[in-house]
Amino acid sequence: MSKFTPMIEQYLEVKANHQDAILFFRLGDFYEMFFEDAILAARELEIVLTSRDGGQQKVPMCGIPYHAVNNYLPRLISRGYKVAICEQVEDPKQATGIVKREVIRIISPGTIIEDFMLDEGANNYLAAVDMDEEMIGFAYIDISTGEFQLTEIISKNAMQDLHAELQRVAPAECLLSARLTRNSLWEDKPLGNDFLFTSFPDDLDLEQSRQVLADHFGVDCLDEWGISGCHAGALAAAMIVSFLYTTQKSRLLHIDNLQIYQTNDYMELDSFTRRNLELTSTIRLNRKEGSLLDIIDQCRTPMGKRNLRRWLEQPLMKMEAINKRLDGIEELLANIGLRQSGRDIVNKIYDLERLCGKLGSVLLNPRDLLALKNSLALLPAVKELLQNSRSEILTEIADLDPLVEVHDIIDFAIDDEAPLTVREGGIIKSGYREDIDELKALGTQGKNFLLEYENREKARTGIKYLKVSYNKVFGYYIEVSKSNLSMVPTDYIRKQTLVNTERYITEELKKYEDKILGAHEKLCTLEYDYFMEIKQKLEPYIPAIQASSKAVSDLDCLLSLAQVAFLNDYVRPELTRDGRLEIKAGRHPVVEKSLLNTRFVPNDIMMDSRDNRFAIITGPNMGGKSTYMRQAALINIMAQIGSFVPAGEARISIVDRVFTRVGAADDLSAGQSTFMVEMVELAHILNHATANSLIILDEIGRGTSTYDGLSIAQAVSEYIHDKVKARTLFATHYHELTRLAEEKKGIVNLSVSVMESVDTVTFLKKVLPGKADKSYGIHVAQMAGLPRTVIDRAYEVLTTLENAEGPNRHPAVQQISLFEEGPNEILEELDHLDLDSLSAREALMILYSWKEKRRG
Repeated sequence: MSKFTPMIEQYLEVKANHQDAILFFRLGDFYEMFFEDAILAARELEIVLTSRDGGQQKVPMCGIPYHAVNNYLPRLISRGYKVAICEQVEDPKQATGIVKREVIRIISPGTIIEDFMLDEGANNYLAAVDMDEEMIGFAYIDISTGEFQLTEIISKNAMQDLHAELQRVAPAECLLSARLTRNSLWEDKPLGNDFLFTSFPDDLDLEQSRQVLADHFGVDCLDEWGISGCHAGALAAAMIVSFLYTTQKSRLLHIDNLQIYQTNDYMELDSFTRRNLELTSTIRLNRKEGSLLDIIDQCRTPMGKRNLRRWLEQPLMKMEAINKRLDGIEELLANIGLRQSGRDIVNKIYDLERLCGKLGSVLLNPRDLLALKNSLALLPAVKELLQNSRSEILTEIADLDPLVEVHDIIDFAIDDEAPLTVREGGIIKSGYREDIDELKALGTQGKNFLLEYENREKARTGIKYLKVSYNKVFGYYIEVSKSNLSMVPTDYIRKQTLVNTERYITEELKKYEDKILGAHEKLCTLEYDYFMEIKQKLEPYIPAIQASSKAVSDLDCLLSLAQVAFLNDYVRPELTRDGRLEIKAGRHPVVEKSLLNTRFVPNDIMMDSRDNRFAIITGPNMGGKSTYMRQAALINIMAQIGSFVPAGEARISIVDRVFTRVGAADDLSAGQSTFMVEMVELAHILNHATANSLIILDEIGRGTSTYDGLSIAQAVSEYIHDKVKARTLFATHYHELTRLAEEKKGIVNLSVSVMESVDTVTFLKKVLPGKADKSYGIHVAQMAGLPRTVIDRAYEVLTTLENAEGPNRHPAVQQISLFEEGPNEILEELDHLDLDSLSAREALMILYSWKEKRRG
């Protein structure tokens, strides 16, 4: 004999197939959890842990009301748990034993469709990674919208490129194949703990993967999708499809397209650059407010907000595509009526992308169809508004399908006051089906019958306060106050006794109850069946709805960027491929909006690929060097997403990558100091940058000795200038580096201007040609609020150090200088050395001998 009750046996049987998920087991009006799941859920959800008689032993148990699941589910999913929803799939009234139950869906962080768990302005991606020989396959999908993309990464730095893609996509969950987890390359270079990884249980080979994709898309050959030549990419994409079929238990009709992209189709932005430039979120608070996205996002629809985020995360490389967007923005900016009318229309359009996702899933409800109908009703207005557009991109948007037939199907069938639920009636509009109308009429007649019956009983019994009512537990009943009990007739049958009243039933009322409740139950069943029929009728239109939603989201993005350009006085950049970066009166788009009581000081940037490709920027802390460099990078990125830019004029050459090494941060979890993190990021830049890149470097060489720091800073500068040849902005406090401008063609000096008076120093925030000779660090310390005694002592020490000579000079200023005027025996000796043949030990010995010579 089993030691458990039949119900617990059923639970254990279901749980055995879902060991990696918390099982929500439906019992009546509750989702119950048992055993380890109950202990875990009680802790995470902060609910009471109790127990239940499981047969021969007590079983730990906790539960939540099924109607309150929306309050609890997000807490588990946001913490990385999977939840299996097990429902009763059999009418308890017809069950001969234990009610049959099945898992109808498994919810994990990457498979969320529910609106209440999604950020409307950001995609929720499920990604997958697999490997085939030397190639990495990477695919990702947003199940709530149907967006499905894949790429293959083939490079000597494939793992770093994969990490960059993961940082860009930022999936809520990432599937890993067994092949990849066993791969030594992965183990040697782990991606860290930034992502939630889920092991994919099946080991699909290439042939099986292609069959999975072909079956899903309903094709015999994958050639039309461009997937036939993909190996690792097909493996990753098939993992996603298989995982979704396992977890969603549905046909996934809205996932009807798979786009292949190449990482070099877009400007590559590594994770360091995204973080340092705060493109979509701030470094300190990790939120949108204060980021570049926050400034340029004036979108009116959720799908527009998500689309604009994608634009910002994937700046374009093709000049034609960029100019196409710029043309559309220019037209909208010039026509205020067109821009404002467009914003008014799209503001009333719901999230078509996610409504389409629901149409292809099991979560569609009547209100979703009403939102879809009301949104489609606005598409003809979009077409009419743009019908005389001149720009190519607006003309293409004007060609969208207004989907009138879809609108009419919904309008004819779904009641305008339809509820959220699909099982309780009230869905189908009168006139859609005769059988529905008849049952509705019976319900209306029933209400009239109850009113007539109540009045008739009052007259027959003489009881003035008699009332006929209904509840789900007792059905229909007659309620009489206790003060009138002597007047109750003998044909009344007592049903319930309350404190102040008695409830009765009569044979006539019982017959009516059977009739009306039967009709209502039949009506609800019929309405549900017709609702599912309507859903099925609309499913073939999913691709057309997705296409129109893409057009609306593109329009929303263009309207947003045009509005931002209008409000902030942005200009259209001129795009080139000649290597020039010429910005007149450029401004930092975020900083200028954060200043309340002062004016942002604009600056010019003049760079090219020959004489002005490497700028060494010196000047005080707080003087504006970092802002100047960041705004150069941001303006370039904004131009390549097709946006107008914050400047008086802008001539911008397309770059393949933007690199930044700005700010200081350690990574204690990885055992890396601030200096080590800086060196890791610097190595990444030097190994990946090309002549078509833009590099931003700030204070390279901090965190170690003066000798080491200066040596690294100079070596890096020379390497970028001589080997990489990328346009570079290099801010430094090593004033010795400014002499490189005299020795190497292409290096120039810039400095942040300062105005000194007797008692004060004013940072003018203006970047001008030339070099600075002071850093004003003590003055900045004074501005920060250091005690006056500390400031005074610092000035004393500084004076001592600056006046010290010879062997008594402080080590901090005993720097080997290769830039002194006149004969230099060290440089003469350097000319005769074969540097490529030197070992590290030999190089150190030479450095030591030079140091001793300088002291002498």
